[in-house]
Formats: sequence, C-alpha cells, structure tokens
Amino acid sequence: MSFLEYRLKLAPSGIAKVFYIQWALILVIVAIAAIGWLMLYSIAGGDMNEWALPQMKRFAAGLVLLFVIAFVPIWFWRSMSGAAYLTAFLLLIVVHFFGEVGKGAQRWIDLGGVAFQPSELMKVTLVMALAAYYDWLDEKKVSRPLWVIIPVLLIMVPTYLVLKQPNLGTSMMLIIAGAGVMFAAGVSLWYFGVVGLLGGGGIAAVMLSEGTPWQLLRDYQYKRIHTFLDPSADPLGTGYNIIQAKIALGSGGWAGKGFMQGTQSRLNFLPEKHTDFIFTTLGEEFGFVGAISLLALYTLVLVFCITAAVQNKDRFSQLLIIGVAMNFFLYLAVNLSMVMGMAPVVGVPLPLLSYGGSATLVILLAFGLVQSAIVHRPR
Repeated sequence: MSFLEYRLKLAPSGIAKVFYIQWALILVIVAIAAIGWLMLYSIAGGDMNEWALPQMKRFAAGLVLLFVIAFVPIWFWRSMSGAAYLTAFLLLIVVHFFGEVGKGAQRWIDLGGVAFQPSELMKVTLVMALAAYYDWLDEKKVSRPLWVIIPVLLIMVPTYLVLKQPNLGTSMMLIIAGAGVMFAAGVSLWYFGVVGLLGGGGIAAVMLSEGTPWQLLRDYQYKRIHTFLDPSADPLGTGYNIIQAKIALGSGGWAGKGFMQGTQSRLNFLPEKHTDFIFTTLGEEFGFVGAISLLALYTLVLVFCITAAVQNKDRFSQLLIIGVAMNFFLYLAVNLSMVMGMAPVVGVPLPLLSYGGSATLVILLAFGLVQSAIVHRPR
C-alpha cells in the first residue's frame, strides 16, 4: 500500500470531517476578529457602517473560504502548490507594470472596485511551495548547496518584486518566513550564519548609502529609520505617528479609559488608527489588561499551530503549518514592535484586527490550509 493510499484510507470523509476540525482554533480566531470589530466601532464613534460592518463581511467571506479549503484533502493542496506560487508571482508582475498607486506605493490590483494586494497572497503560496519542495526532496540532500539554491531563489525573486513596490515590511516577512521553513526542513545552520553576516553587511551598506548616487532605499524609508531612532527629532512630521501611539498606549494605564473613551483616537490625534495603529486604541481604552488579554489569544493561535505540526506525521503538512504560524507571528511581532517604537514603521497590519481585506482574507485562507492538514492528517 502506497503512502497516498494509506492517507486516503485513514482520512475522514464526508460529514465526518466536521468532527476533525480544530474548533478551539476557530473560536480563538473569531474572538480576535470580534475584538477588532469592537475597536473599529469605537474608532468610528459608534458607527458600524464606516469600518466595522465592511470588516465583518470580509471576515464572514474569509471564514467560508477557510471551511471550503479545510474540507479539501491536504494532498490536493500539495499538488497545487506550484500553480499557486506561480499565480501569486504573475500577479506581482502585473502589479509591477499595471498596479494601482496609493500613498507613493504601487502594491494593489483593482478587481472591479476591490483593491487586492498580491504580496499578501505570496506570503502563503511561498510557504506552500517551500513545503512541497522539501516534502519532495530527499532529506539527505536538504543541505547540499545545489538544493539550497532553489528555495533561496523561490524566496528572493518575489521578494525583489515586493521591495520594488516599495514594500519593505512584506519583503522582510517573505525572507524570514521562507528562512523559517528552510530551518524547519533541516537546512544546516551554517547557511543561516552566512546569511546573518551578509544581512549585517547589507544593513551597514543601506545606512552608508544614504545621500549617495547609489542610495539603496527611498528617502521616506530612511526617514522612518531616523524616526525610529529619534521620534522627537521631528515631532510634527515623521515622528508624529509613533509619538501619538506611545501617548495612547501610556495613557491607558492598567485598566484603560473605557470603551469608546479613548481621546487619542476619538479626537483624531492618532493617524492610521483603524489600520496599522489599531493596537494603540485597544491599549488606550482597555489598558494593560486588555492588551495582555489580546496577546494571550494570539499566543493560543500559535500554540494550536505548533501542536498541530508536532502531531502531524506528514512532512508537507508539518512544514506548511510551521510556515503559516511563522507568518502569523511576523504580522504580530512587526506590528506591535512598530506601534511601541521598538522597530521602524513599515506598514504591517495587526492580524485579524486591522481594517483591510487582502490581509484578512489571506490569513483565513492560510488557516484553512492548517485545518485541512489537521483534518486529513494520517491517523
């Protein structure tokens, strides 16, 4: 009996799949999203229609997509990994030439009035492609140079296109998530050491290139770096967002000012309060208790994913779940570091909380793949 036949024989079928869904993970995801809807309702001054209701509709559509994906066998998604990666890559090329421009960046495709960001889709399809590659590759070849070059190219080519948009935050996430899958697959630590040294040299080159003819970043990106190092240098310009974010977080105290009582967001001191800086509204209104409760829910999501990866004996499923968890963690870590002044502002949303369609739908799509791996794992 082949391994595929073994999987088909032991996998649940029909309505029985409902009982194998990781419902606790679904409930935590819904709870996080519900907190986001409350925050969007509060930020809009009690208006459901401005941000909260559209976000609820997107989440509902994404949840349906999650269940559809979950009920499809995981080995089907393995077979589709290459096509999915190629589709996302072609969409990045379309964005490069014909994408919609907003706030100085060319990141979106207009789909009949709906703006879609293909770089978000690439985060998931890259993980799928790498997981399928290492599932196919003999484990003895994982660390051989020839077989390391292929995943590096899979990571770096789309990263270059994303960096050209420009989108520094997403390009960093692609590199780190891809490296995470390679590490989980067993690639030698020597490669990561070399990459670390090159990364340090790259950071030095970026900083030294400022103001030269071969400047490596855009002027506004350098401003973000300088703002991160010293927000008070330009308190009414580039440092305004992070200063107001810190005021909002600090003023929340232990238990917060109360629901819909946040002055920084309600009085419009805080820009991007419904997208990248939504965590500051939560901190202001519900204080340390509310913030740590949200972080506990995020931690539960990661624990469920890690547990599912450990329990799964299918290599593709293991690497896929680890990659999805890594992406989710990066969303969380980069956004929180950004709004607390621990990292430069790079425009990464807080997962399931920030207002936006592309990120929400792609995150739920990714968790649909996780559920598919849980439902159809060999038992």
